[in-house]
Formats: sequence, C-alpha cells, structure tokens
Amino acid sequence: MRIALAVEYDGSGFRGWQKQPGGGTVQDALQDALQQFATVPVQVVCAGRTDAGVHATGQVVHFDTDLDRSMYAWVRGANTFLPAAVAVRWAQAVTGDFHARSSAYARHYRYLLINRPHRTGAWHGRVGWYHHPLNLAQMQAAAEQLLGERDFSAFRAAECQAKSPVKIMHRADIRRFGDLLVFDFEASAFLHHMVRNLVGSLVEVGQGRHPPEWIAELLAKGDRRLAAPTFAAAGLYLAAVRYLPHWGLPSSDGTLFLPCSLNL
Repeated sequence: MRIALAVEYDGSGFRGWQKQPGGGTVQDALQDALQQFATVPVQVVCAGRTDAGVHATGQVVHFDTDLDRSMYAWVRGANTFLPAAVAVRWAQAVTGDFHARSSAYARHYRYLLINRPHRTGAWHGRVGWYHHPLNLAQMQAAAEQLLGERDFSAFRAAECQAKSPVKIMHRADIRRFGDLLVFDFEASAFLHHMVRNLVGSLVEVGQGRHPPEWIAELLAKGDRRLAAPTFAAAGLYLAAVRYLPHWGLPSSDGTLFLPCSLNL
C-alpha cells in the first residue's frame, strides 16, 4: 500500500528536510516516528526538499507499507512519536503510481517579511526582517515580470541540481498587512534558493536601489552574480503542493498563523 501524508513543521531547529549523516533533519524525525509506530523501517519521499531554517505548512510525502492501519491511525500514530515542531495533518491511501514529487504539477511558497525599524522577538525564526521602508507598489510591479515561462538562472543557487532553469511561474504577488509583507509564489517547480533569491531582489527594488524593470533585465541576462544576495531562510514556508483531482488527495494548503492576527 502507498500512503501520502501532509506534513507541517517549524524548520528552525532542523538541518533541512533531506536525511543526512548525523541526523537532525525533518526527514529523520518523520521516518523515526513512522518506524516507531509501524515497528518496521519506513522510507518517505517528499514533494520538495527545504533548506535548514525553512518551514512548511503543506509538505506532502509518500511511503510504501504492508501494515494494515486506518488513515486516522497513521496520523495519530506518527504524531505521537514526532517532536513538537513537526506534525502530520492528514493521511490518504493512493495508487502505486502516485509520487509525491513527480505527480505534483505546482508548488506554492510563501515568504513572510517584517518591514519595520526594529527586529521581532516573538516571531524570531518565523519571519524575515528588513529595517528600511519598502515601496509595495514598486515591488508588485517587479513581481509581475516573473509570471509565465521564464529562465530563472539569475535566481538559481550555484549548487542547484535541477536539469533545467526554465520554470512556469503561475503566481507572484506581494501584499502588506501593517508591518508584514507576504510574498506568494506558485510555479511548476522551483530551483534551489530561487524564492529567497527572488525576495532579495524584490526587496532591493522596494528600497529604490533598482527600478521594477531590473527584474526583467536579470531574467534576460541569466547571471546570478547580478541579482541580490540570498535572503534569510527564516521567513520561507512551503505552503502547498498541487495535484490533479484524480489522485483524490485533500488540500495540502495549511493555515498559516500570522503575527498580525490574520490567517492566509
């Protein structure tokens, strides 16, 4: 039997998603919890690997098992053994040809940025921070240039292993709620550090260092050295993974509690 899970986690205390020597990753925590519940080793495959310090409200994974348990039991069992910073939201039996990564047609990332002179205390590790005032209209105009099929080489980390830098951006928008800026990006797939690199460059536009058209210039030139530095991991969330309806999965969108009493 193949089972899909939706997982949310606070990535602050983890070394990223991907299992690695020495442990300390979200994958380690989830596999250990599932193994304690199932009493046999369990290997999971995720929809999108996240870096150290990056969070998720809608990560999706799958695994294979011979254990006959209800979906409710898988959720409760995993959560019993998971650390407080990780939780399974739902479990769903799927057909054997489902694959958490390759069956997805889009992924939605959200970046939360506090824009005020002083840093946050209560939301440390959960949001990014920028102290200079940012012009929302300029950033929105810049973000619109990211839509459609684009070569995102200018926003690709040097260690990125993706076969192609060309992705389809379905959504790129920015909203303000008081001191909080919310960046939403949804694309067919993302390159390594792509969202954090996009946020860094959009912030430079918002501060007035470059006009909105600068983003189009970066896309055209495809040179990572010309774009802004990679922004902090703390504000980044894998918010949802999109699948076609025939897979029969619940929505992977997770409610994101924001530091301004708004839920998005």
